[in-house]
Amino acid sequence: MLILFAAVLPALTPQGDEWPQWRGPTRDGVWRETGIRSELPDEMEPRWSVPVGSGYSGPTVADGRVYVMDRLAEPDEVERVHCLDWKTGESIWKHEYDCPYVGVSYKAGPRCSVHVQGGKAYSLGTMGHLFCFDAATGEIGWRHDLGAEYDIDMPIWGIAAAPVLEDGLLIVPVSGEKAYLCAFDAETGEEKWSAFSDRGNYSAPIVIDHAGRRVLVCWSGDRVLGVAPKSGELLWEYPLKAKNMPLGVASPVLHDGKLFFTGFYDGCALLALRDDEPAVDELWRRRGQNERRTNGLHSIISTPIAIGEHVYGVDSYGEFRCLALEDGARVWEDRTAVPRGRWATIHFVQNGENVWMFNERGELLIAKLSPDGFEELDRTKLIEPTREQLNRRGGVCWSHPAYAYRHVFVRNDAELRCFDLSVPK
Repeated sequence: MLILFAAVLPALTPQGDEWPQWRGPTRDGVWRETGIRSELPDEMEPRWSVPVGSGYSGPTVADGRVYVMDRLAEPDEVERVHCLDWKTGESIWKHEYDCPYVGVSYKAGPRCSVHVQGGKAYSLGTMGHLFCFDAATGEIGWRHDLGAEYDIDMPIWGIAAAPVLEDGLLIVPVSGEKAYLCAFDAETGEEKWSAFSDRGNYSAPIVIDHAGRRVLVCWSGDRVLGVAPKSGELLWEYPLKAKNMPLGVASPVLHDGKLFFTGFYDGCALLALRDDEPAVDELWRRRGQNERRTNGLHSIISTPIAIGEHVYGVDSYGEFRCLALEDGARVWEDRTAVPRGRWATIHFVQNGENVWMFNERGELLIAKLSPDGFEELDRTKLIEPTREQLNRRGGVCWSHPAYAYRHVFVRNDAELRCFDLSVPK
């Protein structure tokens, strides 16, 4: 029986890496699985497809389960958290709660990805409803109504910055009147610290190793904060204040001892991390006259990707650009990766030497990026754009996909789909 169990176990256990949080296992947009196909068929059949409501929330995958959030507007306004079997798409559990959207523009649904770690699943809704679930059963461990408890000064596009887990603390950009950041005990939900009174923004924080200590890096509506995650102590700051309104959605990009930031109205900046103390120095800053006449990179939803001595990202109207990290100068621009349009979006994920790009038309691209140019290796359509997230240009797909178990999980405002990306047998 032991021999039989050993033979059956691999079939019961998910094989390959997971995607348990925003932008992957280490929150850096890197997909480390091997055995991935290098060519895409003209048409791909999904392994499964299930109906969902509207939402910007990108799926996450852990322990053989897929998590995603959505919204229904009728007959009542509710947000929902779904947990599905990764192989079949069948529902394992679901939680819904009343959630009228008040003072929020773009009402297509929740923004944040569900964060899964240590047998818990943490969800954060547009109006600030924070839940901790048992990841396997959906039983609620604890919850907070951040809007009621912290008097949220609601950003115009709602709460969108995915929380981060660090050393037993769930750290949340609350955007409260008296607390921009709050840290909760991941097991009990008890507040451990709260700090700052900055305006809200949409950029998800990251935690990095800096000068011998862990540092939370978070971009508020007024500045970039370097914070001790255990205590909330401010270690350093950089004045990256919004010129018009806060509109930084892209996460900070850590690369080779440097931090790169980009926003729709405010252009981009590169900071150097000091080696001897938790502090930063500005290397360069580029900002155009406005979001139409840009300089550098004015991204909105897309988090850029840094490779070698260059950074690659999508400008305000879909211009795919390469910048030199040395000084921010533009090396090249491409207009074939995504059609031109205000807020045009591509989500970048690096896998080995290739970069996988999911654009807002629902297309998956394989490419090589270098200072010599954008080399498209292949492209195929996975899912149709829908109009709830943006009722223009035939709709969009703005949700970040998940890459796990050699599959990709994509969603629009009607479906969640799973596709096999392993090398064909």
